[in-house]
Amino acid sequence: MNIQSVNIFCLSWRVNYFWFRRDLRLNDNVGLHAALQAGEVQPVFIFDTNILDGLRTDDPRVSFIHSRLQELNMQLSKYDSALHTYYGDPLEIWRGLLSDNDIQAVYYNRDYEPYARSREKVLKSFFSAHGVDFKGYKDQVIFEAHDVLKSDGQPYTIFTPYMKKWLERYNDVEIKDSALRFGQFIRGARRIIPLNQLGFEESRIEIKPYRFHGLEDYHNVRDYPELDQTSHLSVHLRFGTVSVRECVQNAMNINETFLSELIWREFFMQILYHFPHVVTHNFKAKYDAIEWRNEKGDFEAWCQGKTGYPFVDAGMRELNETGYMHNRVRMVTASFLVKHLLLDWRRGEKYFAEKLLDYDLSANNGNWQWAAGTGCDAAPYFRIFNPTAQMKKFDSHMHYTRKWVKDLDEKSYPQPIVDHRFARERCLNVYKAALG
Repeated sequence: MNIQSVNIFCLSWRVNYFWFRRDLRLNDNVGLHAALQAGEVQPVFIFDTNILDGLRTDDPRVSFIHSRLQELNMQLSKYDSALHTYYGDPLEIWRGLLSDNDIQAVYYNRDYEPYARSREKVLKSFFSAHGVDFKGYKDQVIFEAHDVLKSDGQPYTIFTPYMKKWLERYNDVEIKDSALRFGQFIRGARRIIPLNQLGFEESRIEIKPYRFHGLEDYHNVRDYPELDQTSHLSVHLRFGTVSVRECVQNAMNINETFLSELIWREFFMQILYHFPHVVTHNFKAKYDAIEWRNEKGDFEAWCQGKTGYPFVDAGMRELNETGYMHNRVRMVTASFLVKHLLLDWRRGEKYFAEKLLDYDLSANNGNWQWAAGTGCDAAPYFRIFNPTAQMKKFDSHMHYTRKWVKDLDEKSYPQPIVDHRFARERCLNVYKAALG
């Protein structure tokens, strides 16, 4: 499929473009603000086929993006403007736009994942060859990869000292919201490409709204999935429907633990930036010798929430049905796959990437390697969660577990796929052998 929206008219003056990506909002948008300061701006969004190809047709993340783009278009209509959307390979889209328009500059907010960086590198070369400025800005983080470094200029690989330096730097800089000059948008009307023309359909899964209120006791209640006392910010931060500056400023006034979660996000981002090999390899090479099992049946049981461990199964069923999973349960399910079943963490990471609404490569990879003990500042390999003990501690009344494991008391519910004590000893022996 090669569907593109078609320009209604050819612009006859030099125009600036702003390219929306992981920043789907008008307010406090650094790159958009810079573009509007420079003159009239045409906002665009590209449905990148390099990302979309291979996703299931009812992927809720695509539905969410599409819905958000429609909201942006409605907001722009108040200023007699519109968002232009395109479908295809970004280089080819921009090649077509450049042939039809006299483009002065393309503004965007930087992204730090490997594909995004390679895409920006290609486009920077392309625009440079055609005399077009390609201007990137820091927007989705407070501090980029080179902003918080050790005294010797090397990146941090341990979270606590990174957090201390992050906080020191935050206190030394002035973080401002970026107010827009809405009158600078180019006038015109345009509809968003319909979802079905992109090869997708509306998902039944909905995105929960984020919140800041009620998080004052976050440090005491965040580990109890039954309470669901979390911000639900992660999806919105992933797609930029909320500004990270707004999040941090609220967290500063609400709860230190909540703030630390936002700093963890940037810590994992800079790990991915400085150590891109973590996408496919262990951060710590000494763990490469682990002899993972290759039991398809065990992996399928884990995916389907049929391991016989109710807390694990509840988490996996919640994920499959809603695209969400409570963070405490994520740690337990990940630990179970890696250490009870001795299956490669990359298999679990890939499954989460397909299912999680808030999938973010750096955080997903960092947390899976943390659970496996193979990552930077990871849990020690001998830390093995007992899923039954975790359920008793964090879901003592089993309200969360029974919500998702409705067949818990039925004969059809499976027996434990592996004995905890046996699995623990097996894991310790395999890790010890691998580490010599």
